[in-house]
Amino acid sequence: MKDFLKSKIEWYNSCNSEAHITICEFTIDEYQIDFIKQKLIKICNTFTPCQVHLDHFDSYENVGAFFIAPNAESKNNLKPIMKKIHDTLKSLKLKKSEDPHMSIGRRLNPENLKIASQLFTTINIDFLCNEIVLREFDPLKKQFFVIDSIEFGNNPEPQFVQGSLF
Repeated sequence: MKDFLKSKIEWYNSCNSEAHITICEFTIDEYQIDFIKQKLIKICNTFTPCQVHLDHFDSYENVGAFFIAPNAESKNNLKPIMKKIHDTLKSLKLKKSEDPHMSIGRRLNPENLKIASQLFTTINIDFLCNEIVLREFDPLKKQFFVIDSIEFGNNPEPQFVQGSLF
């Protein structure tokens, strides 16, 4: 879809990015990466893989974003995962994504946003969400590249119940 849109409107932000649902962005020093990975491994161990169904296109006109959106059930499954990761990384200055979606184009001008919405009208994609991916920004290529993936462990945190001795 990104290549097809690029063939119609030429280069645009995120045209070369692999499909993904952004959870958050942050900037850290190289020496912090292992610490952050360990935090993500720990929280991802508690996540249970879930099926995600993307069933419609939508846009954020104010920022020129055109995207594929999940159905309500998938959104309800993804939001708690995103929130727990936000909470886990709260010590960092996060640029959070609160609404799960898969971007096709970002920072499109109104004309290109209209072209995208005319090109793409129906969608029906399912996938198993079973990992998060850590990507690093390459300032020379102005592109994010995958540096690691962290699988969900399917080990939910135990629910603590208060008991009484007497």
